[in-house]
Amino acid sequence: MVQQISVEEARRRQLRGHLLLDVRSTAEREKGLPWGALGCNEAGLGKFLQDQSTTSNQPLMLICALGQRSLRAALSLQNMGYSEVVSVAGGVTAWIAKGLPLEGIQLDSDARDRYARQLILPEIGPLGQQQLAASRVALVGAGGLGAPVGLYLAAAGVGWITLIDHDQVERSNLHRQVVHSEKSIGMPKVESARNTLLGLNPSLQIHACQTRLQQDNADTLLAGHDVIVDGADNFPTRYLLSEISLRRGIPLVYAGIERFSGQLSVFDPRQADSPCYRCLYPDPPGIGEAPSCAEAGVLGVLPGILGTLQALETIKLLLGLGESMVGRLLLFDALPLVFRELHLSRDPACPGCGPAAVRRGVDIALPQCNPD
Repeated sequence: MVQQISVEEARRRQLRGHLLLDVRSTAEREKGLPWGALGCNEAGLGKFLQDQSTTSNQPLMLICALGQRSLRAALSLQNMGYSEVVSVAGGVTAWIAKGLPLEGIQLDSDARDRYARQLILPEIGPLGQQQLAASRVALVGAGGLGAPVGLYLAAAGVGWITLIDHDQVERSNLHRQVVHSEKSIGMPKVESARNTLLGLNPSLQIHACQTRLQQDNADTLLAGHDVIVDGADNFPTRYLLSEISLRRGIPLVYAGIERFSGQLSVFDPRQADSPCYRCLYPDPPGIGEAPSCAEAGVLGVLPGILGTLQALETIKLLLGLGESMVGRLLLFDALPLVFRELHLSRDPACPGCGPAAVRRGVDIALPQCNPD
């Protein structure tokens, strides 16, 4: 039978010279390794110990994510003749929760508590959480789409969020723009949103820019960010965002909503085959062809659904997780509750990213807009 010990006991024994072996996968270990541990995949553990010239009576401690794989691996080692082998109960999850040291990664007690459910995900871990903390996202629009995007990015721990919006909070906003409240009416949307986001996560840098994004300030406001999120409600801003995204090489997470339907995609100029916004919509619609929410109306929950998906795609881009929506267009219809996906190819004749497109190159420092 394999003995189990606590992470605190494992740390004490480690300091006395006992060997700690992390038997998680290579991908998991890359997200954060217990200090002083040696990494080895479970399947190759026996050969690894032979290569290390480890004797059968050397004290060994095995650790995994939660304690199940380490139990199994410890039993296998006992069957190979290793007599002094134990499993660490709770695994790396408990190690992190107790604030024990990690290789090159340190999280304070607030971060360990706040992001506890993210930290135990092997795809994120402490290293991924540090990546989020070091990330910078520009959120253009603090309204219906921007509200859920901002809330979930702040909750996830994205360290720097720039809010760009020129408008003020009105009562008619409140049924869908959940980052604002009755007390916010009359306030600049960016100030109201910043207050809410800092109330959710005070450790962040939330920069509020109360201005309309336009040609003479877009480079200044968007430069230096890792992702741009399109929460705009008008076509001139969307076409400008596409231009800056292409010029700067910054991924653009797009969503659009109307009445009971919405759409979502990601345009990433870092990928050679990625389409841009103008591959989808080469030219702006004519007058009356695409009415605004004020003209056509919108179901209040709709921007919450699309904005949450934008937040998801943003986090995936920042961490390099999964498969992004690049080259795909997601269509959502709320009434029958149907999602459809269309393939979206790059247009060789696109006026935005095609060979005839002209983009300026400028280098401007990141703005300082009313930091908290």
